[in-house]
Amino acid sequence: MFDYLIVGAGFAGSILAERLAAVENKKVLLLDKRNHIGGNAYDHYDNDGILIHKYGPHIFHTNSKEVFEHLSRFTEWRHYQHKVLADLDGQQVPIPINLTTINTLYNLDLSSTELDGFFASKGENVPQVRTSEDVVVKAVGRDLYNKFFKGYTQKQWDLDPSELDASVTARVPTRVNKDDRYFTDTYQSMPLHGYTRMFEKMLSHPNIKVMLNTDYHEIVESIPFTKMIFTGPVDEYFDYCYGKLPYRSINFKFETLDMAKFQNTGTINYPNDYQFTRITEFKYLTGQKHHKTSLVYEFPTAKGDPYYPIPRPENAELYKKYKSLADASDTHFVGRLATYKYYNMDQVVAQALHTFKKIQAETADKPEADEFIA
Repeated sequence: MFDYLIVGAGFAGSILAERLAAVENKKVLLLDKRNHIGGNAYDHYDNDGILIHKYGPHIFHTNSKEVFEHLSRFTEWRHYQHKVLADLDGQQVPIPINLTTINTLYNLDLSSTELDGFFASKGENVPQVRTSEDVVVKAVGRDLYNKFFKGYTQKQWDLDPSELDASVTARVPTRVNKDDRYFTDTYQSMPLHGYTRMFEKMLSHPNIKVMLNTDYHEIVESIPFTKMIFTGPVDEYFDYCYGKLPYRSINFKFETLDMAKFQNTGTINYPNDYQFTRITEFKYLTGQKHHKTSLVYEFPTAKGDPYYPIPRPENAELYKKYKSLADASDTHFVGRLATYKYYNMDQVVAQALHTFKKIQAETADKPEADEFIA
């Protein structure tokens, strides 16, 4: 008899499994359809011995001390600040757009104090911001919108930015200095020995049993448990009764090259004429020393594993229907797929920790005898 059946061994499921086992002494069965733990953060060594991320680059960053300290229980860290270049007009310039970006693209010599005026002069008057296009052209103007956002967004979502909710580009990142870090969070690090090693330590508690290559539908009627935590697609849980929630997926093309370094930074974005959106070179992320290097090209697609909820009003309305069912259910729904939101890793960790506190509070409020009712 298990106290909890948890579906999905990514961040949300694994953190809840560890907390319930270690703090509440609960017996937990953790399932995953895939043949590994770690969800989309899973990493492994390729045939040449290079550590790669199977589902594209995962860079950890957070402003939450609680989240960082919690994960520090299970890993040491390698300090790493991610940098991204955009391949534009035959040049590679920093993104987010900063002082170097503008001076390089337009052959200018602006100072930081002059850059605000430059953005103001380029921005268009948009009386009512409704779409992603509106957000960007109001902030930085049509030319920068076309260079950095239009083509990349079209490839990523297979929709013009004018068809996407304003939330996609709600905070257009621009900087008036030369700070070329992609993130500015307080904590920016990578697990020293990789994400998978961190998950292995997290799930090593004797109260946790892990079953891989397992669809929960196949065992849910035969294995006794008291409560379920679900981190998979919420529409799947309810048998798609209102229809499928739309997602974008990604095809990953990996390539190992017989050279020490391929590109000038960890990730290079290709906003315009290429089918792929970006190339990431893993050794920048991991700090690994190797005479070869490994890359991944990302090709957005409509088919495949669900990665990105498509942010359009009609999809939000469809999710609300499923959320009503979820709220009325006895199951806890946690994580990106279960709540139809594209969370960063640290946000999923925070949500899982919050859910654990909520479970603790609910358990404390119940009479002791009720805890053993199946």
